[in-house]
Amino acid sequence: MPEQSLCFRKSGRLQERGRELIPGGSHTYAKGEDQYPILAPGFIERGLGCHVWDVDGNQYIEYGMGNRSVGLGHAYPTVLRAVEAALAGGANFTRPARIEVDCAETFLELVGAQMVKFCKDGSDATSGAVRLARAYTGRDLVACCADHPFFSTDDWFIGTTPMNAGIPEAVQNLTLTFRYNDIASVKDLFDRHPSKVAALILEPSRGDDPADGFLHNVQRLCRENGALFILDEMITGFRWHAAGAQRLYGIEPDLSTFGKALGNGFSVSALAGKREYMRLGGLEHTDRPRVFLLSTTHGAETHALAAAIATVGVYRDQPVIEHLHHQGTKLKEGIMEVSRHHGLDRHFKVVGRPSCLAYATLDQDGKPSQTYRSLFLQETIKRGVLMPSLVVSYTHDDAAVMKTIDAVDGALGVYAKALDSGASQFLVGRPSQIVFRRFNNGDAQAPIPAVSQNPRPASSETKRQSETRGLVSTS
Repeated sequence: MPEQSLCFRKSGRLQERGRELIPGGSHTYAKGEDQYPILAPGFIERGLGCHVWDVDGNQYIEYGMGNRSVGLGHAYPTVLRAVEAALAGGANFTRPARIEVDCAETFLELVGAQMVKFCKDGSDATSGAVRLARAYTGRDLVACCADHPFFSTDDWFIGTTPMNAGIPEAVQNLTLTFRYNDIASVKDLFDRHPSKVAALILEPSRGDDPADGFLHNVQRLCRENGALFILDEMITGFRWHAAGAQRLYGIEPDLSTFGKALGNGFSVSALAGKREYMRLGGLEHTDRPRVFLLSTTHGAETHALAAAIATVGVYRDQPVIEHLHHQGTKLKEGIMEVSRHHGLDRHFKVVGRPSCLAYATLDQDGKPSQTYRSLFLQETIKRGVLMPSLVVSYTHDDAAVMKTIDAVDGALGVYAKALDSGASQFLVGRPSQIVFRRFNNGDAQAPIPAVSQNPRPASSETKRQSETRGLVSTS
């Protein structure tokens, strides 16, 4: 795709206003202006299928897909019709709506769990799982996988990140960490804290399949040590398999959490699991104290549950997973061929499962680089592609994939030149930042030029980050 001269005047004005009204200028850190180069659309006006239009009228093929929450495509007709029908009858009532039972039946039949409770976001679902585990076991400590970038906005997880300001040290000390595909780190955790760990929570996968029976071995250690085994399927659910990665890998967790693509972008998430644990949030049991579990005013809005039912129906009846895998494979192979053509095998890599790809941008020394990530984003945006990741949807057709590969070809041509003569010759403004950083460096709010011309030098490179945390957006 040819390079375009894009105007971002309206985005610039909205960003200035947004900073005054919203901490960070955005309600999701991963969508913030510090996550993108200066020459980037600041605000999206609308989306359809795999395309979005920003407030200045610029059109893009999109691959962030609402931080992976839109699996079918923007404004997917089947889902929209279901939402519109539900809204016509009201969204929220004094007593439960019938659709709450209908959605529970639909979801549980697909996933295979025994009970479910719906809520609005992934953080509430994972935190609900942690609370259940602590209540059931009577233990305070929990452990999360250190290689997985995000579990919750709540203190039990954020306390493990560099952005732990405002979280008491006593709370931070209640969460331990272990490493993915490193069963020795899990065993060591239980050895160091005998009979004190309530649960382990991890994603089934971040791309590569678990090695040497890792998930099953973690589950075995949990059972041997009286801890609950929790799988966070916010990303893997509806991408690895319609019923979640747990079905693909043949494992049944004690509790699991779903969200993101469950409602194709509408706000709905789920905590599901075995009745033995889920019942503690109910009204019938008398043998244990009650658990205050996900009681939210908006947790079961009719239109969101209608979106979930419709979305599940599409995944159940159509080859969505197969399409995501096929198109992702085609996209990865095409981009890697282009990368080799430009001699960038050691500097630009596509990583992850075909249905949920990301990319790594490396500098002259082969180290992860926010500067080169920003340059790559800048150049693909100029060519009509918005790709903070490489996440395909059911509406990414062959034409979109081929146009994307063409855009990447042009962007990597600039990338190769930058490796030879320095990125500051090509990147306009400062580089993007990692989400989890303890302090701001003061240059993340530089003004957006009206037109993508006249490059100016970039600021100094951000500090080193890991490839998984630094180059893959969190939710």
